[in-house]
Amino acid sequence: MTAMTSPTPGHSQQGWFTRSEAWLDEKGKGAWIAAMVLGFVFFWPIGLALLFYMIWSKRMFNKSCRSQNRKPWAKHGMAAMKPSGNSAFDAYKEDTLRRLEQEQSDFESFMQRLREAKDKAEFDQFMDERSTMPSPEASDEESAEKSH
Repeated sequence: MTAMTSPTPGHSQQGWFTRSEAWLDEKGKGAWIAAMVLGFVFFWPIGLALLFYMIWSKRMFNKSCRSQNRKPWAKHGMAAMKPSGNSAFDAYKEDTLRRLEQEQSDFESFMQRLREAKDKAEFDQFMDERSTMPSPEASDEESAEKSH
């Protein structure tokens, strides 16, 4: 019987750069940014090199440095739409989703009516204030009469 070997090299076989890169990847994007800032503080070429490496390796633009192996279940967002195999549960789920969609539609139409009513009330208030304000022509005539 032969012993099974690991396909990835152990820590002792990896170089310091690979180990530090793996450690920073475990900690996430914040660790990379902190390392870059510390590099700028202590010796600016190191910070600049880290910045270029992060951009070149696309670490700056990923949601997370370890997004590939982070949450495997997060990739299956549409799994809720698949039938479960239990017809009673599937009927309940379909009915609940339909009811929620109807409630959302009703709420959105209510909010639209509410916005329209608020806009109309504000416009009516503006028109009322405008009609009660003296017109500039009338105030000019009154001031001319007072000065004579």
